[in-house]
Amino acid sequence: MLKIAIQKSGRLYEDSIKLLKECGIQLSNGNKQLKTIADNFPLEIYFLRDDDIPQYVFDGVADIGIAGENVLLEKAKDLELDYRLGFGKCRLSIAVPKTTAYFTANDLQGLKIATSYPVLLQQYLSEKNINAEIHEISGSVEIAPGIGLADAICDLVSSGSTLFTNGLKEVEVILRSEAILAVNKDLSAEKKILLEKLLLRINAVKQAKNNKYIMMNAPNGQLKNIVALLPGMKSPTVVPLSSEGWSSVQTVVNENDFWDVIEKLKQFEAQGILVMPIEKMII
Repeated sequence: MLKIAIQKSGRLYEDSIKLLKECGIQLSNGNKQLKTIADNFPLEIYFLRDDDIPQYVFDGVADIGIAGENVLLEKAKDLELDYRLGFGKCRLSIAVPKTTAYFTANDLQGLKIATSYPVLLQQYLSEKNINAEIHEISGSVEIAPGIGLADAICDLVSSGSTLFTNGLKEVEVILRSEAILAVNKDLSAEKKILLEKLLLRINAVKQAKNNKYIMMNAPNGQLKNIVALLPGMKSPTVVPLSSEGWSSVQTVVNENDFWDVIEKLKQFEAQGILVMPIEKMII
């Protein structure tokens, strides 16, 4: 059985549970259990504090774990961090009071910086040859400048609204983070097989989210242009319609290219364009 650690609460909990369910894995966490077993996949789930997940995976108590890249790099455990999951995106940034004059990273010289990420902050300061005092605190980092505890902070930022509310401005981004599936490097052969099965499902879900399935009616005179525009997974599916001179074209389009493709399809006289979400996509 494969053992996975995920957050028991916090910003990655719901997305982690959602991912497992989208992978077809049935589980329950009634009464806020700290451990449960999936009904239809050999997977045991541990619900832990996010800061504890790297240690549990490193020690082999859990085989894999879902945690923010910021946490995994801060804890500096020797784990495989190859599997980016595409959710929980944020950035670890340095912020100063709005009234502080700031032009370059050199303006951090000699400042006292409050953070919950002393390792990552020190790495950044060392790379920039900046000598600043790091004041490590846990939680409510953003209030540190306002109560005179620090001149600046280094903390996670998503929308920036918390910084704004506390009279701070973001001046340096030191890490762009997202949820990562961390893996113990000493998995048994049996557990590696289970991990590959899980990764197949995860990749199918990720691919589906990044693509749309589209169908359209196209004049045969424009098929060459439309097919060149729509390579799809291999090539578009083209089926003649009962109306003479027209065909149905079906394909998959990447989300990032979607609107540009739709505009060009209209130029090539495509009609009745239907767009549908994809539940799973296995390449």
